[in-house]
Amino acid sequence: MKVDIKKLPKSEAELTVEVSNYELKPFLTNAAARMSKGMKISGFRPGKAPYDIVKKQVGEAQIYQEAVEDVVKKTFPKAVLDHKLKTVGQPKIEIEKLAPGNPLVYKAKVALLPDITLGDYKNVKAKKEEVKLEKKEIDEALKKLQQMRGKEISVDRAAKKGDKVEVDFDVYVDKVPIEGGSSKKHPLVIGQNSFIPGFEENLIGLTKNKVKEFKLRFPKDYHKKDLAGKEAEFKVKMQAVYKIELPKLNDEFAKTLGKFKNFAELQKNIEENLKKEKKAQAERKFESKILKDIIKNSKFAEIPDLLINSELDKMLKEMEQNIARQGLKFDDYLKSIKKSKEDLKKELKPQAEQRIKTALVMQHIAQKENIEASDKEVEEEIKKAKEQYKDNQEVVKQLESPEYKMYLKNFLTSKKTMEFLKNLAK
Repeated sequence: MKVDIKKLPKSEAELTVEVSNYELKPFLTNAAARMSKGMKISGFRPGKAPYDIVKKQVGEAQIYQEAVEDVVKKTFPKAVLDHKLKTVGQPKIEIEKLAPGNPLVYKAKVALLPDITLGDYKNVKAKKEEVKLEKKEIDEALKKLQQMRGKEISVDRAAKKGDKVEVDFDVYVDKVPIEGGSSKKHPLVIGQNSFIPGFEENLIGLTKNKVKEFKLRFPKDYHKKDLAGKEAEFKVKMQAVYKIELPKLNDEFAKTLGKFKNFAELQKNIEENLKKEKKAQAERKFESKILKDIIKNSKFAEIPDLLINSELDKMLKEMEQNIARQGLKFDDYLKSIKKSKEDLKKELKPQAEQRIKTALVMQHIAQKENIEASDKEVEEEIKKAKEQYKDNQEVVKQLESPEYKMYLKNFLTSKKTMEFLKNLAK
């Protein structure tokens, strides 16, 4: 394998990698075997047809195309290690030459680990917040559970606070309907403040089929900037009113939740969960204070654009997954906030740079203090994960991959480094 390296500005480099015909041979053989598994070739079992037979069926160019990803996955890390390059993030790969009978040539643009001068991380002054849980927080959690178990009873009377209602509504600004400002049989509970201030109050007193028109002003900090602070006309028709009959908070209520013998046990469980959640929040704040202090007192070389873009892509992916978990489509979300992915990237860039600096600081401290997760620790974590996902062989297979082991080793090393820093800050 031949590797040429060209240094670029902003801590980046371009590798030109040439893989010889001899080195390509095992990759092509494996690719042909994979392809033959999905083919019916007379006289051969799936996956057992010789290379030349598969070549006649699909053409050698297709085999090269099938093999190229595996070639890059295997040869790129070797090129980095052989030349002692400290890369970060994902490389940008471009295939330069891919033709049967010729060496494979590709270019990999990589971000190199930016130079960093660490600030004083051994004398960071940070305190963990004391965790306090008030009785009203437990009561609020119980109230939410009670409301979730409430029984809806249709009533023929005027709506009042606490009722669940279904309404048709249309919203206009300057007599023009706003985007997403119309709904039919929209459910809401009066008093939960799920709409702009004043909307739910205007529903009080309405009976079924009654229509009401009123004006309200959108809050100045409304998430849709084109509506923020503007006055709008609302036209509402009451479709249904439901009284919510709440269950009594007693032993019987606790038993309906499945795993509790009595109400006292339910209260204790809620208290423990709230304390656990508050402790986790305090821990995250403590860690954030430590890292911000170290970053503030450290000096960084210019961060490569490739690394920033890679982090931004990761952040958008995380955002997309969070929105999907709420049952929404990312494209619809973007339309609702009137922004493109590029707009979001511009907004998130400072946060992406901060995340990169955090990773760099952690990496340098781990190296300086010889902190590293052992192979045994990695294997123990994989063993636990395998037990958890034992019924999903696809996941188990991913857990055994070299990529996952590397990710886990980095994650555990980072975790140990954070513990080291927290002990210093105490």
